[in-house]
Amino acid sequence: MLFERDTTTAFPEMANTRALVYSLGIEGRDLARWLLNQGATVWMSDSRTAEQLEIADAYPPEGVERTIRGELLDPKGFDLLAVSQSVLKNHPHVERARELGIPIISQMALALQLCRGQVVGITGSSGKSTTTALVGEMAEHAGIEHLVGGNLGGELLDRIEGVPETTKVILEISHTQLQYTDRSPAITATTNVTPNHLDQFSWPEYIDLKRNILRYQGRDDLAILNADDKISRDLRSNVRGQLAEISLERPISGNGAWLEGDEIMSRWGGSPRAVANVRDLRMPGRHNLANALMAVAIGEAMHLQMDSITTAIRSFPGLPHRLEVIGRAHGATWINDSIATSPERTVAALNAISEPTILLLGGREKSLPLERLNRAAANHCRGAICFGEASINFSAAMTDAVETVVEVETLAEAVEAAASMAQQGDAVLLAPAGTSFDAFPRFEARGEAFRALVRALEGFEEVSS
Repeated sequence: MLFERDTTTAFPEMANTRALVYSLGIEGRDLARWLLNQGATVWMSDSRTAEQLEIADAYPPEGVERTIRGELLDPKGFDLLAVSQSVLKNHPHVERARELGIPIISQMALALQLCRGQVVGITGSSGKSTTTALVGEMAEHAGIEHLVGGNLGGELLDRIEGVPETTKVILEISHTQLQYTDRSPAITATTNVTPNHLDQFSWPEYIDLKRNILRYQGRDDLAILNADDKISRDLRSNVRGQLAEISLERPISGNGAWLEGDEIMSRWGGSPRAVANVRDLRMPGRHNLANALMAVAIGEAMHLQMDSITTAIRSFPGLPHRLEVIGRAHGATWINDSIATSPERTVAALNAISEPTILLLGGREKSLPLERLNRAAANHCRGAICFGEASINFSAAMTDAVETVVEVETLAEAVEAAASMAQQGDAVLLAPAGTSFDAFPRFEARGEAFRALVRALEGFEEVSS
């Protein structure tokens, strides 16, 4: 039967194993708990200081024998190294573990090995969280057993270990999680591959990590690619099983989903059929329309009923911190797109907004090209406020594109400056094009801070959805 595969797992004896876990983040704590439950002796190590970990609310689970803060401990003397995705594969200590012959595991690699259900793995430079959540909504409306997790956060290993074979497991998988995987999901979806994280990887290395989601598929497995995205099209040659595609620009000749006028169309082993109208979507922006197409194709691949797919498309509001309208103040609509941690995401956000825009850029940049952002800002923005660690670089990139460019230090100062600049009918958009790590532990925390600052503005009004 389609998508059935061997899920036999074999684990080394964990009892009395001395395991070292890198990172006290979400994945590290999940790994530590799982190892403790298997009877291992667990040490944890994180390069962040005790103060940084306290701010991030990152503490070791009960039962961890020792925790080292402020450095990653040398793995020599341990029987197993468990690595969070934040610790890159080329880290000297990870390479040393390989040289010493110490087995290395990660949360995602272990989850794929433990899982007995059918796994749907969704990756991409942008859109993977929204697509994953939307597919989860489709499964919810269909009333089937399912689990949603992965890079969306939260515990995974205990949940995934107990699922029966009938469960659909829908996982968002990042490029850094793909560093350590040695098997592929039965169904994979790649939303797009655009320049990102070039402060950590070369462009070919980054593409190869995305390619890793396809690497271990078999001939009965399925890959869904974005025909509008150049790198996704190039990945066709790496597909080992069946292929489906999506497109906003043209009909798909085989299985997949596409846009035809204002209709979202789908074909799965038969004649094309209409799924929903573009006007039915609650999520703004052409990029979200592409996410919806990908979710439709995945839903079809999972054999979900069409009415469940259509209902989810029409009801799903999107995720927080993704073009989230906070409210109105100083005559402007304030929009939180803190998820925009790359220039490509910021361009997509700008293209989704019709009002004259005051753009908030900042955080920590990733050495990505800014030419497209410059052109988009010239077309959409009447002002740019640059804040944080990368304020100087973003300010320089905006100078010849936007009439008014202001440079400040903090997000709070950026909101204050935007309030002074705002006019009736404007949009004030936080779409920073940089990561949050100069001032916040994650993009969600930055978005929450922005939301609180905006709601504290004089005359703030909620906007009904």
